[in-house]
Amino acid sequence: MLDNLALFLTIIEKGSLSAAGRERGLSPATVSERLAALEAHYGVALLTRSTRSLSLTDAGRQLAEGARRLLAEADELESRLRDGQQKISGLVRLSAPVDLGQHCIVPLLDRFLAEHPQVSIDLDLTDGYVDLVGQGIDFAIRYGTLADSSLRARPLGDNRRVVCAAPDYLRCHGTLLHPDDLARHDCIVMRFGIHAERVWPFRLDGVAYPVSVRGRRVANNGEQVRRWALDGHGLCLKSLRDVRDDLDNGRLVEVLEDFSAGQVALQIVYPPTRVQPRRVRALMEAIIEGLR
Repeated sequence: MLDNLALFLTIIEKGSLSAAGRERGLSPATVSERLAALEAHYGVALLTRSTRSLSLTDAGRQLAEGARRLLAEADELESRLRDGQQKISGLVRLSAPVDLGQHCIVPLLDRFLAEHPQVSIDLDLTDGYVDLVGQGIDFAIRYGTLADSSLRARPLGDNRRVVCAAPDYLRCHGTLLHPDDLARHDCIVMRFGIHAERVWPFRLDGVAYPVSVRGRRVANNGEQVRRWALDGHGLCLKSLRDVRDDLDNGRLVEVLEDFSAGQVALQIVYPPTRVQPRRVRALMEAIIEGLR
């Protein structure tokens, strides 16, 4: 039964029976038979299938959540019995923003892997929304408030945002003394999904002072926004963690320092499973400590 549950989760993750079969070395016919056996066992339809896609039924969604908990518990038990209380092993899947992931998270992962040679990592770097349950991801590091109330969160601290640009850009276009000066500047805008962040938040004398910005460059990738700024194409609004090294080394210069560009929460979010394997808990703690 556990094997069939694991296969069911692979089908959800890969999005098709044939892809799940390739992942697990099974023929499409075998995958179909084992899915049918699972549905017959529970007496419900688990997936709604069309020629191009498949989706979970309500029963399938409930089974997926329960299967993850059950398999996590089984994995935890096997790890304890096989490796003892001190060693951890197995795969951890996590997601992180591109810029933060490359500059802050990857070094922490490398250190963790060096300390735990039997652990492996599958890292998804994206600035977009990730369906943790649907994609089988153990946890994600996210900026902003928690929109999905079904997830749990552990805060990693607030993070100041800064407006910055390359020295060459400021020499050519002049510096800024007030947020209203942004109107005459080219601003590099971050897009989240279909929403471009064309209003930048400031505070003036303790009062919210949002400012609309314009610019010819929009990207859904924080690394690309930073790269354009480094190349002198305009001003960007970035989390301080993402550009701290660039500011320290003079590649970027902060402007409007006297006007707070706001804080953005940084947190680890994870599905509300009852049991997380020790490797997942250990990596979460290592990241929390490393970003503190």
